[in-house]
Order: sequence, then structure tokens, then C-alpha cells
Amino acid sequence: MSAQRSMPRRGPILIVVVAIGVLAIGAAGLWYLFFRPAGPAPVALGNTPTQAPTAGAAADPTSTAVQPTDAASSGAPASSSGSSSAGGVAGTWAIDPSVGSFSDFSGSFVGYRVQETLATVGAATAVGRTPNVTGSATIDGTNVTAADFTADLTTLQSDDPRRDGQLTHQALETSQYPTAAFKLTQPIDLGSIPAAGQSVKATATGDLTLHGVTKSVQIPLEARLANGVVTIVGSLPIKFADFNMSPPQSMMVLSVADNGILELQLQLTRS
Repeated sequence: MSAQRSMPRRGPILIVVVAIGVLAIGAAGLWYLFFRPAGPAPVALGNTPTQAPTAGAAADPTSTAVQPTDAASSGAPASSSGSSSAGGVAGTWAIDPSVGSFSDFSGSFVGYRVQETLATVGAATAVGRTPNVTGSATIDGTNVTAADFTADLTTLQSDDPRRDGQLTHQALETSQYPTAAFKLTQPIDLGSIPAAGQSVKATATGDLTLHGVTKSVQIPLEARLANGVVTIVGSLPIKFADFNMSPPQSMMVLSVADNGILELQLQLTRS
């Protein structure tokens, strides 16, 4: 009789392979959780260095060049020699893409900030932004009398192209609603024209159109004039349901908050 051939025992080997795979996935998740790059900080004038337009772009000859390390950044009043008169800022100011860069978020952009829970990773903040923003604001005396801005949402970029792709047919549904827009409906009274380099806070009341829905909103803003550039930052809490949006769904995402924050940073020069 020939000796009976023994069959290889694949069960234990398969278990070991699966266990190694699970550990590898878990380790990757922990690595991403603790060592993933930090997302961009919320918008704030303190995070935005004062920059002049790049070579070839027209700068405002009436402004005083002020760097962010001077009295303006410390909150101290600027000297009277650096002040601008009402006539010095009156006119129309338009978004200037030559100011700053999207790579370091020093230029103009509009975007979102939403809390989400990712599989194997846990809570995270999703941040997406687009530099494709157009529009202008008009100043007459000490009042902002008009402002109209439009953002191309089809070019929103986050740290994950898969998330960006989902927004074409979920939540923002940018394939159907490619733009967002804001139009000022009430003048903004500045009270007085701030000195060059000095920041001013105000609230912009206007119509926000998002996902095909237009609603009146009030956006808290902070602005500064320096180096011939008016820098405006602001953020507005948004409830998805108010604009007929539903949180996006994905196998990689366990949950997404039903609200988020609309962020904007605008760099304007005299047009």
C-alpha cells in the first residue's frame, strides 16, 4: 500500500494572513489619525499676510504699505500719516487673482468646513476650497453700497479627490448647481474709514444663493486695507436643510454633520 499523502493545512495560514491584513489596516488608520497633515486653519485676518499684487498688476497709489508685523497686526491704532481719506478708498474694488496664492491660501477663495466621521479614523474636519471667485464691491464715502460675488463650486478641492467627486452628485450637487453667489442687499456703514493697515469689522446683509436656493443671510466680516489691497475674511454657519441639501454618503464615511461653515477670503484691488 502506498503511503497516504497529507494535505497542506491552509486554515491556520489563512487566519494568520487575515490577521496580518487587519493589523496593517488598523496601523494605517492609526498612522493617518495621528500623523495626517493638519487641515487649513479657519479664515482669519491674523492668518493672512498682507501682500501686494504681483508684478504687472495695478496697485492703489493712495494706500500706505503696511506689513502684518506693524501696529495693525498688534491691534494698536495706525499713525495719522498712514491714514486714508474717504476719497482714498471710494470707488469699485474687484477680486484680484494676482494677489496671494491658492497653494498657501493667501489668495482669494470660497469654501466649506464640515465635521465628518471616517471609517477606521474617527472624527475629522473636511475642508474644501476653490480659488475661482469673481466679483466686486463699491465704496461710497463711509458706506459699502454694493457687493456681488460668485464662486465656481465645480473646482472645490479638499485633501481627498474622492470627497470632491462625491460633491458633483451629492450634497452641493455641483453638476446641477455649479455656482454659489452673494449679493449685498443693505449698505454696510463703516462709521469711518479705517487707517491703512487697520482692521474693521462689519456685518454684510444680503442674498446667498446656494444649491439653487436663495436666502437672506448676515455674514460677519473683517477687512483690512494695506499695500493697495482690501482683504476680507468671513464665515457663516450653514444648515444643509435650509438649502435643500442632504449630507453626502460614502462607504468611507460613517457620518457627516447636518451643518457646516461657509468660509471666504477675498483679495480686492481698485478696478
